[in-house]
Amino acid sequence: MLENGRVNVRHVLVLPDRDAAEEVAQEALDRFGLPEEPRLVRDALAGEDDAEDAQWLVVVEDPRELFDTASLDALAAEYEGWLEAP
Repeated sequence: MLENGRVNVRHVLVLPDRDAAEEVAQEALDRFGLPEEPRLVRDALAGEDDAEDAQWLVVVEDPRELFDTASLDALAAEYEGWLEAP
C-alpha cells in the first residue's frame, strides 16, 4: 500500500497461539509506544480447520519506519514466535 508516495511498512510477528499473540500485542504497545494497537489475525495452517493448528499474527503498522526489526523479533522470540521476513 502506498501512502504519500511511500510504501506503508507493516511488521508481522508470528505466534504459536492466541494468548501469546495478545500478550505480544500488549507488550509491543508498552515497549514501543505504538500509536495504535496491533491487529491480531488468525492464520490457519494450509488444509487445517482445527483451531489447534492455527498460528496467530500480530500486525504492527510502521508508516514512518521507526521500529527496530531486531527488537520486534526478540519480543516475538520471548513468546516462541518470530518476525516474518518482508
